[in-house]
Amino acid sequence: MTSSEASARTAVIEAGRKAARHGWVPATSGNFSVRVDASRVAVTRSGTDKGALGTDDVLVLDLDAAFHPGASSETPLHLALYRSSPAIGAVFHLHGPGATVAARLAEQDGRILLEGWELAKALPGVRSHETVVEVPVLANDQDVLALAARATARLAEAPALGVRPPGYLLSGHGLYAWGTTPDDAWRHAEALEVLLAYHVAFRAGAR
Repeated sequence: MTSSEASARTAVIEAGRKAARHGWVPATSGNFSVRVDASRVAVTRSGTDKGALGTDDVLVLDLDAAFHPGASSETPLHLALYRSSPAIGAVFHLHGPGATVAARLAEQDGRILLEGWELAKALPGVRSHETVVEVPVLANDQDVLALAARATARLAEAPALGVRPPGYLLSGHGLYAWGTTPDDAWRHAEALEVLLAYHVAFRAGAR
């Protein structure tokens, strides 16, 4: 194992453990990946407890290789993001209650607008709580290759309003967030999970 492979595997394991401590990857949900180099990524195996990952629970895959049967079924969603931008160094998928419920409620709208939250400044391009953050929402689909293609097309579109964060939502399925480094990806994922929980609570209280 090369040092870059070992470093990527370690970052995947740490992200899974942090997410588990927050309760954002219940049962065996969620998946995590970190770029090894220009052509490879480390990604979680299917069916693993993300709070108890070991080195053998993380695979190293070629970006353009055929799908590995032991990898998470949602690996194509990760690979599509890496292919779309060489700047992406890590992709984390969480099933936090706030994000998952928020996406279900907003499936018909196709987006969630976050505004008025100071925490939004943890996201790139946001300098004020008054900045509108437009989070894309896509319908879930068991055809993951088709879903990856739809997500790629959606992210290529300019946001209709405000700033688009490094993340999107799948209805009833949670959050995908990414960053240049694993630390960036975690910051973006954590901020979006908490912001979306704020959003759900605020909407419920306003009724």
